[in-house]
Order: sequence, then structure tokens, then C-alpha cells
Amino acid sequence: MEFLFADWLGTPAWFWLSFLALVVALTAFDLGVLHKEDREMGIGESLKLSAFYIGIALLFGAWVWYARGPEPGMQYYTGFFIEKALSIDNVFVISLIFTYFAIPPKYQYRALLWGIIAVIVLRGLMIAGGAALVNEAYWVLYLFAAFLVFTGIRMFFAGDQPMDVANNPAVRFISRHMRVTRELHGQRFFVKAPDPKTGKLVSAATPLFLALVVINLADLVFAVDSVPAIFAITTDTFIVYTSNIMAILGLRALYFALAAMVHRFHYLKYALAAVLVFIGTKIFVADFVLGGDKFPPALSLGVTFALIAAGVLYSLWKTRGQPEPDWPAEMEAEDPGRKDA
Repeated sequence: MEFLFADWLGTPAWFWLSFLALVVALTAFDLGVLHKEDREMGIGESLKLSAFYIGIALLFGAWVWYARGPEPGMQYYTGFFIEKALSIDNVFVISLIFTYFAIPPKYQYRALLWGIIAVIVLRGLMIAGGAALVNEAYWVLYLFAAFLVFTGIRMFFAGDQPMDVANNPAVRFISRHMRVTRELHGQRFFVKAPDPKTGKLVSAATPLFLALVVINLADLVFAVDSVPAIFAITTDTFIVYTSNIMAILGLRALYFALAAMVHRFHYLKYALAAVLVFIGTKIFVADFVLGGDKFPPALSLGVTFALIAAGVLYSLWKTRGQPEPDWPAEMEAEDPGRKDA
């Protein structure tokens, strides 16, 4: 029993165990009950499942608020909303990757699930590393803050350039150093296939495995923005990790609804750019203008939510009636052999 109340990264162990139990239960329920068979998820089902995950995340935040106090609760919600908004850009990249490798919708959900499991581990390592750096040297937060301001300004002025999947270093490396089948084999990542030279059965990766690798690498790129953003809000490792993971857990459900209308969120990137600049700037304001006093968490949450909501609403209004862009068809016409990774 003493172990449960022992401090681990600034939080009692039973908090961590409760959260991990919730993540395992949600994942098992999702995979073992809702999606035992590979099938395509409709937009209606995607929205309902997304509402379920968002509801669970908000309830978890209420528990944090009750158990830890109002300030950690508001910090959790701020981190959750930022990560959720940033994941919309991630949806576009994931859709591009699945299109490039010609992954049918019925196999995408399970691939996303394994991607989420990998993200839970990778984000944990990144957050643990970030927490260790901040604990050893507080000035690292200033580097995070400056990076967020720079990233926000760059995002505001950057154009829309789709990810070049064909020239992704991981794809090129795996294709050169591993046997890769030219066709899918259901939901399998590896299969036994005849060697072209000897005819013997050898292990080979499938295009689904390549897609999974590229998706996880893309998430690491996105984490470079989101993880410093959360640390700029709070250095509480428990809040940083749980807000990140609760936002990501529902991403695979939300993907199928957003993938069909991601073009409607074109102007959200400007709101996200403003959020990153605001989050980065408030570190300097708190330390050099407020004399070391904390930036009010309620104000931080309010500004973050207002900017994201404004970006979503303006995007939906500005793009009303616009047809979905046909970039997947254009890519296929330019590179018809891309499926044969």
C-alpha cells in the first residue's frame, strides 16, 4: 500500500496507475469489443465514438480538478485543447500517407491503433526527457518558449506543402534494406513471401508496415511542437503526459470524420500559430513582466480555447460550399506506381 502513495515524478503512484488502467481499458474495449473485425468506419460512427472519447477526457480532467485542485485542472484542459487542435493537422498527414500506400479504410483503424500504442510510449519518453531537462535547468523553458514563438510565426507565413511520402527517409531506407511486398496482406505487417532469386519463403514487410512507420515518424515531428507547448503551460509531468495522451487516444476515432472534411479547417492553422505564439510569450511575460508570478491559468485556458474556437468557426464559415480538393487523384496520376512500395 505504501507503494501506491509513493511519489513518482511529483505525483502519487496510484494516480499514474489509475490513468494507465484507463488507457488499457479503453484500448481493449475499442479493439476487442467495438472493432473485433476489420471494417470501414462511417462518419456517423466516427463522430459518436469521438464524442465518447472526448467525454472520457473531459471527465478525467474533472477528476484531476477535484483531486489535484483548480490550477492543475485548468492546465490539463489547456493542454488537451491544444493537442486536440494540433492533431487536425496530423489527420491531414495520416490521410496522405494512407492514400500514398493505398491502404483501404477497413485496415486503417487497426493500423492507427498500433500507431497510438507506439505514440503512448514515444510521447512518454519525450516528456520524461523534457521533464528531466527542465528539472536540471529551468532556462530550458526559455528555449521551449522561444521555439514556440518561432514555430508559430513560421506556421503563420508558411504555405501549404503536402508531405513528400515517396522521398521520406524511412520509406527509402526500409525499401532498400528490407523485402517489401507489392501488395497488402490484410492487416498483417509481415508475411512470408518467396524470394525472387531463390524461391525460398522469407520474411517481408507489407505496405501497411511502411505506412505505420511513416505515421509514427510524422507524430514525432508533430510532438516537437506539442510537447514544448504543454511544458510552457506546466512542468507537472503527470498533467503534461495525461493531457497529451487523452487527446491522442480519440484521434483514431476522429480521423474518419475529419479525413473527409479536413479541407474545411484550412484557416485553423493561423489560430494554432497564434496559440503557439501566445503560449511561448506568456513564459517571458510571467518571469520578466509579472516578476515571477504565474500567468493566470484561467486566462491561459480562456485565450487558448477562444483562439482555437475562432479558428474552427472561421474556417467552417470561410470554406462553406467549397468542394473537397482532389489531391489524392492528382498524386496517383503523377505517380501511379506509388502503391508498390
